[in-house]
Amino acid sequence: MKPTYLRNLFRYYSFYTGGFVLFLFALAVAEYMGTPERWIGWIFMAATVLLYAVIGFLSRTSDVDEFYVAGRRVPAVYNGMATGADWMSAASFIGLAGTLYQKGYDGLAFVMGWTGGYVLVALLLAPYLRKFGQFTIPDFIGARYGGDLARGIAVFGAILASFTYVTAQIFGVGIITSRFLGFAFETGVFVGLAGILLCSFLGGMRAVTWTQVAQYIVLIIAYLLPVVFLSYKTTNVPVPQAVYGEVLQKLEARERELMADPAQALAREAYAARARALEADLRVAVDAPPAQRQEWQRALKSAQDSAQPMRPHTEAFAGVDARERGEARLNFVALTLCLMIGTAALPHILMRYYTTPSVREARASVFWSLFFIFLLYVTAPAYAVFAKYEVYTNVIGTAIAELPAWVASWAKVGLVAVEDINGDGILQLAELTLNPDVIVLATPEIAGLPYVVAGLVAAGGLAAALSTADGLLLTIANALSHDLYYQMINPTASSTRRIAISKALLLCVAVAAAWVASLRPDTILSMVAWAFSIAGSCFFPALVLGIFWRRATREGAIAGMLTGLGVTLFYLIGVKFHGMEKWFGIADISAGVFGLAAGFIAIVVVSLLTPAPNARTRALVEHVRYPNLPMPSHPQTGGKPERMP
Repeated sequence: MKPTYLRNLFRYYSFYTGGFVLFLFALAVAEYMGTPERWIGWIFMAATVLLYAVIGFLSRTSDVDEFYVAGRRVPAVYNGMATGADWMSAASFIGLAGTLYQKGYDGLAFVMGWTGGYVLVALLLAPYLRKFGQFTIPDFIGARYGGDLARGIAVFGAILASFTYVTAQIFGVGIITSRFLGFAFETGVFVGLAGILLCSFLGGMRAVTWTQVAQYIVLIIAYLLPVVFLSYKTTNVPVPQAVYGEVLQKLEARERELMADPAQALAREAYAARARALEADLRVAVDAPPAQRQEWQRALKSAQDSAQPMRPHTEAFAGVDARERGEARLNFVALTLCLMIGTAALPHILMRYYTTPSVREARASVFWSLFFIFLLYVTAPAYAVFAKYEVYTNVIGTAIAELPAWVASWAKVGLVAVEDINGDGILQLAELTLNPDVIVLATPEIAGLPYVVAGLVAAGGLAAALSTADGLLLTIANALSHDLYYQMINPTASSTRRIAISKALLLCVAVAAAWVASLRPDTILSMVAWAFSIAGSCFFPALVLGIFWRRATREGAIAGMLTGLGVTLFYLIGVKFHGMEKWFGIADISAGVFGLAAGFIAIVVVSLLTPAPNARTRALVEHVRYPNLPMPSHPQTGGKPERMP
């Protein structure tokens, strides 16, 4: 990498960071001077999206290598930053701290799984995929196992996992735009979609990479600043990661007070009575219209949740008996495993390691990815504790007529609900419903910070969602245009035609994902966890065994991908949408644990029962495994030479 190129990049992004800090300061002054909050929200959103769009426009390209892999000249530190932005989606930025707020100790499965997955990426996949080269994950599957069928299954798995994931990102964009710009949620989804397309439509991976570096800078400042303020307000120390243990002790004392409060118990009993009545209605009204029964079931689930005994934040694997505690522990392990494996198999993340100049840079960029992700993940537990302490101390026990303004603001978006079920005019813990997705976005308001900080957090959440959505949409479009159209349908297509098709498909997929997101299928974190299970069960066995086991065959890979994906989808859909009984008590978000095991078994068994791969395929395995071996000529892909870039 040329030193001049690196110096120029450092100079550009230093100016960009300094300019963003000055922009933030200017808006703070404007708020102090009386600028309406709505204007500040619009300025934040418009300015940041416009900036990303300008970067995307300046990075436009019609070169195939630049469009698919950014010319393979992204330095490790910047690729790490772009990967961090690509990775820290709306789920990490918006959903992680909220899940830790809601689940306490058990929410740490997300932190352990997502960070641990990068260890697998560094050890098992990134350097070998970079040595292989090419553009996409189906490229490797097609070259390693040969034949259009294996590549086609990989294309389907990449599209399904990425579409599920991108739907969650657009859902997050809808939450942010509806709250801070005043749109209806459904309108906000499609407005945010425009911002996503501005970043990725013209320049492909080249535009996405340099936009993601800019988005990472915005999102990490936005994530850290509010909790630093909150830490200083609560402890006089502006280092939340170091002092949240002190606040956790105060939170535990407040939890004991609430558990001993008779009013809290009365509220929970009122919800338990409502749940019993709804259960009786459901048993009697068997002929009720399906829509009405679904409404009753949602109300029943809400009442049952509110009737649950209060759970201490630090309690691990809660349950009323040994069986429930055992299931909670098993779910923790299963979710951690699914998230680790899913991280190591997500196509939009693995594609990033094709963009580095060398295998050495690919390894280094994994380190930088972990470092940039660490900055957010080490802060998320502190976020949850500080926010929970503020809510338990300054909201619970307050007269409902005197609740802070943020409660009403977020109630309009549908993420907060208050009900005085016992009629005493005082808000009890059971009477407050907080969607986990609201915690980070509402923390500045919960803490009483200036509105400009709330706008900053919204801009950061938008940056996180946009950066991941860009990478996911590009993955889907590339899978369809490069792997399906070029590699399998029209091998003689020109580079101009391939890129034009990719852009058209990107637009179509984005609109479809926005429509699904507007239906509010589930919480952001749940949808993301489904994507991880799908990706892990479909790709991880085929990729790892394809690199480290020369005996893995085409038939084995096809059987493994179909079996793993099929088992995961069967369990996920059955448990989530059809009330199927859980296997060993495992939740639907960990469905991939069954598909992963089935996929490995299927590949090994079928490979041992079918003829060994040919010499060229074995040579390809040796090539990706060892740094100095040359690429074998024409690795097999369905009897055709692999079309190199």
